[in-house]
Order: sequence, then structure tokens, then C-alpha cells
Amino acid sequence: MPTTYKKNSAPIRAWLCMLLTLFACLGASQARAQTPSPLPEWAYSVGVPLRKLYTTDLPTWEVRVGAAMTVRPRYEGANDYYILGGPSIDVRYKDLAFASTGEGIGFNAIHTDRIRMGLAITYDMGRREKKDHDHLAGMGNIGIVPESKIFAEYVVSKEFPLVIRANIRRQLGGSDGWIGDLGAYMPMPGSSERFFWFLGPTVTFVDSRYMQTWFGVNAQQSARSKYAEYHPSGGIKSYGGGVSGIWMFSKHWFATADFGVSQLVGGARNSPVVQRSTNLTGDISVNYQF
Repeated sequence: MPTTYKKNSAPIRAWLCMLLTLFACLGASQARAQTPSPLPEWAYSVGVPLRKLYTTDLPTWEVRVGAAMTVRPRYEGANDYYILGGPSIDVRYKDLAFASTGEGIGFNAIHTDRIRMGLAITYDMGRREKKDHDHLAGMGNIGIVPESKIFAEYVVSKEFPLVIRANIRRQLGGSDGWIGDLGAYMPMPGSSERFFWFLGPTVTFVDSRYMQTWFGVNAQQSARSKYAEYHPSGGIKSYGGGVSGIWMFSKHWFATADFGVSQLVGGARNSPVVQRSTNLTGDISVNYQF
């Protein structure tokens, strides 16, 4: 633990209690689509495992709705960006089940003060050839598919609320591949009663089927496109990090904002369909909590 944290542990603990109790009332209504993007996977559920650590007074139902806008690359490695708008929905029943535009639909099989583990169904928006015909002509489409997800989160301690999150996802169609994420984040100093933020890194692993579908070029694609055959192996796909912030306007109204960066590496970075190995994303949402 850093020396500066030890020297100021009492005021920092008080600040964290205020910060996270406030967040417990707010929840994690992050409005984003769960799909390949430079946003860290932990950002889809940021703050959720910290709630029970700082308060036991969780309501039976938590419902938040709003509108969101995201700016992101058309696909991982694309040079062009686009704007996506849509609803923000986050519904939670006790500490057992949830339905969210970010985290998906799932339940918490284990939910203690410091551990949350469960299953969820999310989705992948795929990739459309016509959206970037100059670079994807002949590559075909990758369809929109659901993903099954197993996730686990662990909070180090109340005094040092670092959250470590891991998940494994299986695409049910599309690449039929496996994806795994390992990340961590914690609340940052400099917040107030109306604003607080989180920061952390992430790394993503994929198997060879996912890598081939998204970054490879098979014989048929090579014959139809301008690319030579390319067969990348599985491993680390990317690493990066992100920032998530929340502003409270009143008891019911609040806004969220996120920024993420992802660096493709290895077989993904060397893919002929990749135009830019560093990708960015950002989103904002305005929400109402019932």
C-alpha cells in the first residue's frame, strides 16, 4: 500500500465511505452495448461489487432508465468512427438478478460483501462488410450473436477498495470463440458529493477461432478480397484501460461518462484488415432513477 495512503488513511476512509455510499444509492447504470470496443469490460458493471461493502440497505428493486450516446470505431482496428445512440436501462432485484444494456441479463450466484460471481447473457453486434467496403470488401459479415458469460469480482478491502474483475465469454454463433478479460479499477481521489470517478486497466485474451473470424483471412476471403491468407493464433488480443465518471444532478437525475483506450497486439495488430491498432471510445448518458 502506498505510503501516502497510509499517512492519510483516516480522511481517505471517510471520503471513500461517503463516495461509495453515494454510489450505492446510484448503482451502475452505464449505458453501453456489450460488444467489441475499446471500453474495458469492467466498465459495464463499475461500482456494483462495492455497494454491499459500504451499505447493507439495498432496495428490493432498483430501476434506472435514460438515453445514451457512444462514439466508437466501426470495428476493432477500423480507421472510421461512428455515433450510436439508444436507451440506457438498468434494473436490479436485490443482489440476485439484473438486466442492463451494459452488463446484460444475469444473476449473481455468489454475492458476499467482497465477492460477486455469476452468469449472464450479453451480445456482440458483429461486423458488416458494407459499413467499410473499401477495407472489408470480400470479407463477408460477422453476424450479431448472443454471448454467455461467467464473471467474478473481488474487492481487496474496505480500506483499499481495489476491485479485480475477470470474465470468460463464449460466442453462441459468429466466431463461436472464447473471450476472456482480466481487469481492475478503484475509486479515485478528487471527487465530491455530486461527482466521483473510477480508473483502471484491462487485458483481453481470445482463442484461435475468435482471432481467425475477426482478424484472419481464410482461403475463400482471400479469393474474394485484396488480402493474402492470414491465420493468427489465439492469445492476448489487446490491453488498455478506461475512466468512468458519474455526476449527480439531484436525487433522481444523474449523468455518466466513460472513456476507453485499447491497443491491439500480436496476431490482431498484424492483421491485414486492421488499419489502426490503437482504438478509442467515449460515451455519455443522462438517466433517471426511480
